[in-house]
Amino acid sequence: MGRHSQKASDLWKGHPWKKLRQNLFRLQKRLYKAVRDGDLRKARSLQKLIMKSRSAQLLAIRQVTQLNKGKRTPGIDGKTSLTYQQRLKLLEQLNRFGSDWKHNGLREVPIAKKNGKTRMLKIPTIADRAWQCLVKFALEPAHEATFHAWSYGFRTGRSSHDAQKHVFDHLNSRNNGITKRVIELDIKKCFDRISHSSIMDRLLAPSSIKQGIFRCLKAGVNPEFPEQGTPQGGVVSPLLANVALNGIESLHPSIRYADDMVIFLKPKDDAQKVLDKVKGFLAERGMEISEEKTKITHSTDGFDFLGWRFRVQKNGKFRSIPSADNLRTIKKKIKAVVNNSNYGAKVKAQKLAPIIRGWRNYHRNCKMDGSRNSLWFTSHRAFKVFLKEKKINRYEAERLVKKAFPGVKYKENKHIKVRGTKSPYDGDLMYWSERNSKLYDNATSKALKKQNHCCGHCGHRLLSDEVVHLHHVDGNHDNWNPRNLMAIHQSCHQYTHSSQKDT
Repeated sequence: MGRHSQKASDLWKGHPWKKLRQNLFRLQKRLYKAVRDGDLRKARSLQKLIMKSRSAQLLAIRQVTQLNKGKRTPGIDGKTSLTYQQRLKLLEQLNRFGSDWKHNGLREVPIAKKNGKTRMLKIPTIADRAWQCLVKFALEPAHEATFHAWSYGFRTGRSSHDAQKHVFDHLNSRNNGITKRVIELDIKKCFDRISHSSIMDRLLAPSSIKQGIFRCLKAGVNPEFPEQGTPQGGVVSPLLANVALNGIESLHPSIRYADDMVIFLKPKDDAQKVLDKVKGFLAERGMEISEEKTKITHSTDGFDFLGWRFRVQKNGKFRSIPSADNLRTIKKKIKAVVNNSNYGAKVKAQKLAPIIRGWRNYHRNCKMDGSRNSLWFTSHRAFKVFLKEKKINRYEAERLVKKAFPGVKYKENKHIKVRGTKSPYDGDLMYWSERNSKLYDNATSKALKKQNHCCGHCGHRLLSDEVVHLHHVDGNHDNWNPRNLMAIHQSCHQYTHSSQKDT
């Protein structure tokens, strides 16, 4: 590493990240409150302040270059990562041109869909992603103050488990779920058809941000539909979709997760009237219902939503289990690891453990017993494959399977749903940090409780805007002694392993 590179590295790593986070969060709380109070002039002023804030600019660059899952995905310029010097140069770009950003073109990546068709993922450059992240910091708190309580997808502080509990609340025996029907609503090519004007009209932002968002939308435009679509793959795209669709939930008791929606019908409700209302709402935004995919289903017949199969049994009891598609996907992932001849049983067990723990954590509020949901046949097959290897006896194979298929406790429908329209930007730190600890499994949850819901590295509250990692203090990932485990921010985890290369 050259002298200049070392200097840039020290300068980047030396930033007081937690102080920067506090500075940004303080501005976002004020913005949220201004919109809740109806003071839009003050809100726009705070949004300009966030765009000019060095704290926000640095955090946006760090988010897209270090923390996001797609940080290595190249844009149209082919760049997969930025050096420390390039990050600091990008910081100056955001500072100088943030209020008049010229958006580059998007790299198109075809993604296969379940029905055999493909959809286009449109990926911005790293610089454009950083600008979009900065804009998201300024837009999200403003719109969180207006979003409907029954919307859960791509919103800070909310998860698919909240949506799962919302379905339970509407279909359990206390609410006569056995008598209800549901409309499984499918919006035809939702992200490709959202009208640009419907987004721009509803955007709470100063003209400089609106201009940048308009350029961003035009960069990913389909020549056939020049006035429609928000590019899938952008940092700010899910937020823009939520802005356009916000309010559809108030037409009838329902639940929305991004563009997936389920509407609950009582016996006296007229399904066609409800659908006509929805069609009118969508038409204003340039969208329409997919007639062939939208279904009206009785609750006792069951329906799939967010990877779960929901059904009310004949005795009136509500039940949710992993859906057939979801189960097929996890088995395919396990099979790919188990059948891989490039590594042995011990490595396979290490690779399988996080996959299966993550899957079981996702379904921890379902009924997970029985051979189907417990993956008994899949684990038994893994055992037989492990047993065929040299130097692996029956006892060792059993031990490795136990390690590869870690158990996660499940409790049906026990998740505590987010309260009303609450948002992390409301400043109720105790509520959000305690709630956050319940989103994690046993070891992480216990560590959070022991640390009073604070990061073991920096001491700041663990909120829902950043993933919590479980750090093994002695570096031994097989040592699960509670005294060796520490719950810390994802970014703090990176810096505790400073001897490793920057990720």
